[in-house]
Amino acid sequence: MAGMPSGRFEIDRRSLIRTAGIGAVSLAGAGLLAACSSGGSGGSGGGGGSLTFGSNASDPVPKKAYAAFVSAFEKKSKDKVTTNVSDHNSFQDKITNYLQGSPDDAFTWFAGYRMQYIAKKGLVGDVSDVWSKIGSNFSDALKKASTGADGKQYFVPNYNYPWGFFYRKSVWQSNGWSVPGTWDELISLCKQMQKKGIIPVAFTDKDLWPACGTFDYLNMRINGYQFHVDLCAHKESWNSSQVKDVFDTWKELLPYYDKSAAGLTWQEGAQKLGNKQAGMMLLGSFITQQFTDPAVLNDIDFFPFPAVKVEGTDAVEAPIDGLMLSKKGAQNQAAKDMLQFMGTGAGQEAYYSVDKSNIMTAKDADTSGYSAFTKKLADVIANAKSISQFFDRDALPAMASNVLEPAMLSFIKGGSVNLANIESQAKTLYAQQ
Repeated sequence: MAGMPSGRFEIDRRSLIRTAGIGAVSLAGAGLLAACSSGGSGGSGGGGGSLTFGSNASDPVPKKAYAAFVSAFEKKSKDKVTTNVSDHNSFQDKITNYLQGSPDDAFTWFAGYRMQYIAKKGLVGDVSDVWSKIGSNFSDALKKASTGADGKQYFVPNYNYPWGFFYRKSVWQSNGWSVPGTWDELISLCKQMQKKGIIPVAFTDKDLWPACGTFDYLNMRINGYQFHVDLCAHKESWNSSQVKDVFDTWKELLPYYDKSAAGLTWQEGAQKLGNKQAGMMLLGSFITQQFTDPAVLNDIDFFPFPAVKVEGTDAVEAPIDGLMLSKKGAQNQAAKDMLQFMGTGAGQEAYYSVDKSNIMTAKDADTSGYSAFTKKLADVIANAKSISQFFDRDALPAMASNVLEPAMLSFIKGGSVNLANIESQAKTLYAQQ
């Protein structure tokens, strides 16, 4: 699949508005899930079947949200679902082993290159027949995001969510700070925050993937969306002046990160934002899952990554999460029925009733209950000229996990990066595809 646009796609404004309806991370734990796949393969579409469901949702809010979705499905279908929950990072790194072992029938995953990658390897179930029933409920762009290189569908979307800077309105208002529209304004704001004794940016990278969000945005803002897409597919060189410019620009922001960033999880960074130790944090809107105090949650606001050089803020990082089937699950009608339910407004509303940090994707989902904040998030996606998934999800798996993420962590710690080495490894990895 090298040479393809890594599963990234462009969404025009009108199709996305229909999708979002103006109306974030799905991974399951490999070790535990493989050991827990004990459900039956029955189910004839008439109820009374059973399936196992591998979920990444170990944090309280998404865990309850998927439980609500499963409960709604069981009530509707009369099927029995056994849910196996585990850490999502380990599952992401071990997805191939998981799927080659004893996987669950259905599991949480996401759109993009990695979905296409495991589909190309023949490790997951074709759900094109499910799409024949739910296809009219999604935009063409979402169908494209759910389609493998062979033209078949392997994924059913649940929600998507934008990445951007989140902050507490009351803190900014009391200090007279305003939303930065350019890179220079962002750096100036960071300096003001630092003088106040506040951590300007609650950056965290213990999990390695969070740094990808900053890289993606800087690359799109400096070199444009298409260059970013081509770099992910290794149509462009890592050892180039364009990529050097990204890291040189990023270096300007390093003095304003949390000094302990390399050892913190995103949840810990979110708590620093919530308790006013930090001024802002770049993350997906799932960050709001961490704010259980309504007073804090209502005080959270959001702004897109500022303009740097080109394309303004037209490109937005907005990953899509949803469900897939293992090869075994594709033989289980109950599992197919659950994915079909996820492709309905009723299914997505059941999840959203608990986790309101994301944007439902089904056209018939009832969005009348969206808060002003959620509408703002959805508008950012709807008004974007281009939508990226996420480097961690969209590049060749080994490129993301074994090369770029460790290189970015080293950069965060020391301020330097060896682009020639990254390019050398990229050539080897992509040549093997």
